[in-house]
Amino acid sequence: MNQGRIWTVVKPTVGLPLLLGSVTIIAILVHYALISHTTWFPKYWNGKTASIESSVITPSIG
Repeated sequence: MNQGRIWTVVKPTVGLPLLLGSVTIIAILVHYALISHTTWFPKYWNGKTASIESSVITPSIG
């Protein structure tokens, strides 16, 4: 293991729950941000097909 010596500083009974808990919290925060800041994600979770709105940017010359 590349970082095997970390367990000489932090006990695995403390470090593993902290690691897994932080990953869980980050995943929940990302999903909350998707739900609260987009219109298509809640529709996706409800099983509806969401139309993707695309905007075409035409560069101006000159």
